[in-house]
Amino acid sequence: MDLENQKRVKEAADKYGAENVVVLLGASEAEAAGLAAETVTVGDPTFAGVLAGVALNLAVYHVLEEEVKEQFDQAVYEEQMGMMEMVLDVDEISQEMQDIRG
Repeated sequence: MDLENQKRVKEAADKYGAENVVVLLGASEAEAAGLAAETVTVGDPTFAGVLAGVALNLAVYHVLEEEVKEQFDQAVYEEQMGMMEMVLDVDEISQEMQDIRG
């Protein structure tokens, strides 16, 4: 997660309260999604941004996870994400997210 996005996430958590913020990721690789998820939950593991050492404990999901997919109009989801579901490793991404959430 780049430094500007870290700043935006922290500002949202500060303004609205961590319990009212959900981070929705769209990274194409499980490792990248996991790193971003870790950043918004326990803090930036690279110690490079405003979330270095800051545990926001935010709810975090990936757009390809089934519980997120169910929230969308299925026609819109298929149009926007259908191709990505076919080419990405959805199971690996979902498992990475579940591992981060514990």
